[in-house]
Amino acid sequence: MISDKFLCDTSVIFNGQILNLIEDGELGEKPEIIICNIVVAEVEYRTNIQKEIGFFGLNVLKELRKLHNEKMINLLIVGRRPTREEIKLARGGELDALIREEARQNNAILITADRIQGVVGEFEGLEVLFAWEKKSKEELLPISLKILEYFDDETMSVHLKQNIPPYAKRGSPGNWRLQRISNEPASNKLIEDIAMEIVEVTREDKHSFIEIEKEGAIVAQMRDFRIVITRPPFSKDVEITAVRPLVSLKLSDYSIDSRLQNRLEKAEGILVAGSPGAGKSTFSAALANYYLKQEKVIKTLESVRDLQVEPEITQYTKLEGSLENSADILLLVRPDFTIFDEVRTTKDFQIYSDFRLSGVGMVGVVHSSSAIDAIQRFIGRIELGMLPSILDTIIFIEGGDISKVFILKMTVKVPHGFRDKDLARPVVEVRDFKNDRLEFEIYNFGNDVVVNPISSKYSSKGRGIPSSRAKKDKRIDLNIDVIKQKIIIRANPEYASQNIVIYADNQQIFIGSLSRNSDISLSLSNKEAKKILKELNNDKDIFAKVK
Repeated sequence: MISDKFLCDTSVIFNGQILNLIEDGELGEKPEIIICNIVVAEVEYRTNIQKEIGFFGLNVLKELRKLHNEKMINLLIVGRRPTREEIKLARGGELDALIREEARQNNAILITADRIQGVVGEFEGLEVLFAWEKKSKEELLPISLKILEYFDDETMSVHLKQNIPPYAKRGSPGNWRLQRISNEPASNKLIEDIAMEIVEVTREDKHSFIEIEKEGAIVAQMRDFRIVITRPPFSKDVEITAVRPLVSLKLSDYSIDSRLQNRLEKAEGILVAGSPGAGKSTFSAALANYYLKQEKVIKTLESVRDLQVEPEITQYTKLEGSLENSADILLLVRPDFTIFDEVRTTKDFQIYSDFRLSGVGMVGVVHSSSAIDAIQRFIGRIELGMLPSILDTIIFIEGGDISKVFILKMTVKVPHGFRDKDLARPVVEVRDFKNDRLEFEIYNFGNDVVVNPISSKYSSKGRGIPSSRAKKDKRIDLNIDVIKQKIIIRANPEYASQNIVIYADNQQIFIGSLSRNSDISLSLSNKEAKKILKELNNDKDIFAKVK
């Protein structure tokens, strides 16, 4: 190189390659490093909006100043700060053009890791040094990171927070304990050093990537580790949470008999449910790998791509920040099965439903405290009559294994507890797959959707007579409120989902069914609601009894 002057653009500050070039001696002895104020402004801007890359760039600038003070380099800051308008035009290349102009005026070699910036610089007659990532990048393994020092063979996750001793979850899915790793609180410097190290390795390693970067939060997938870094204003203090899958299982490792295995081969609308840490994602990955061996085309749709699946399975994330955009592309790929981890928002449920109605097999992962709660996540988001067409199998994971399997079927019948045959209606039956026992009925009653527990309401003796019938003569006190053109009738929670007869001074008014919240909602235009209002105005004693 003819010149010993080197001007850095933002790319080599944000990836830290300028420090590697100086350390390796590739810029000669005591080189002159020129940083223009445009670069400083960009680093400052990214830091102010709480982008993790901004904090990393700020540390690189601090290290350059330290090298200057130690007489290792000559550091020179040149040029003017960009205007607000120029910053807004940054994506159009305006700031890059100003950086190239500074290199020309200072007769300096432009150092960049941006291919477009470098090629345009060469076209304009500049001498350009491409600072690509380290040659060892493809072999880079995050084995020396500080965060890994907190992990052992039993550690599921590590939790670091400023001025708080570090903690770790240790054990196995569904059987873990929270342990303090050290009695010494994590200092601010330690937290920042670990965060910067994570960002640097994630950006350099081709097998790692930044999934989400927002103001005050960054989510990195570093090989098998999912790492979340938060800082103010999003969180009160700087915090790092690192999670890794402790086990990788096959479908044969679970409590699956041949009958359930045959069911999984035929099922197309599967929900894998369970509480956080129960092992839902581990099971879903095992199921995906099983389907792959059945010669099916498998894809995944994940907000954070951390499922441990075979390399043949392509993992998709948000396209331009939207899972809906990803779904549009994924439908064109026409997979046999899509593993959707995790289904949370209304849009997620709509995407799941659209895929199923398009004929794509789906495995959705949802957080829920019980198998029936997983089904209820769909109620209100789709028409009840479409529910069995979208969902056919619910697998509840508890303690790292399958604890419950429900299947859904649509039928037309008189719901349990109703006597009048004219009340027959479409009913979604939820049955226990193991013994085909009816567990719940789901149906429309007025404006409400009723999820009626069957096995818990009915005794095994006699002819299926409700066990609550013994209470049929017991008075049930009611609370009645008029809210927004509706009458809300509430009973004690012990009568939830039961059919009741409502009386006014011992004269029957009507028969109704309490919801799971032990209430009945009636529009004021409803004739029963008008009767209730009339009797209330006449100071009648309104109560109920079990039907």
